[in-house]
Amino acid sequence: MFDDIPVDVGVIYEGERIRKGNMQIELGGPKQPAKFEIVRGKKMDEVEDGKINIIGPDLKDLPEGGNAPFGILIEVAGEKFEEDLEGVTERRLHEYLNYIEGIMHLNQRYDIWIRVSKKSFEKGLNSFTYVGKVLMKLFKSELPFIEKIQITFVTDAAKVQELLDEAMEVYNHRDAKARGMKDSEVDTFYGCTLCQSFAPTHMCVITP
Repeated sequence: MFDDIPVDVGVIYEGERIRKGNMQIELGGPKQPAKFEIVRGKKMDEVEDGKINIIGPDLKDLPEGGNAPFGILIEVAGEKFEEDLEGVTERRLHEYLNYIEGIMHLNQRYDIWIRVSKKSFEKGLNSFTYVGKVLMKLFKSELPFIEKIQITFVTDAAKVQELLDEAMEVYNHRDAKARGMKDSEVDTFYGCTLCQSFAPTHMCVITP
């Protein structure tokens, strides 16, 4: 499934920590005011399936040991895809990125923090194209309502800020909608254990 990827991909790498001394590049994180990740649903004719865009320097062009502003925009389409599935799909990014050997992903939305290890970079993980290919395969194999997907990676500071401003409007809309719901209006509650790769005893109960 991942024969064209220069590093391994699997759950064994979830929870991998990359210390500063072993880091090739840091994306987002506390040093960067502008960073985001977002999934948006589109019409079928608005998504070019398999397309990967890179706006700004690619991994191989970023300075070793440096830090860069960063954004991931994932656009998906499918006959059964609904707006309410955007947030659900978006949460999978944490899990899927951590499956990649040599990538550490923390947090979500406008607070993401990613590190790429020197070891994986030297193995050939030197382009966001490889990351995009992994994400596409995982999303489409595990979420059948996604029929088409395109991904844009952004390291250009001005573009990251522009897209972050747009993303914040979406986040705020989702939050306002969720705050308007009541427990009595739903019959299903969910739990989340995504953080257990880093905090083994942590679990959330999700209610409206």
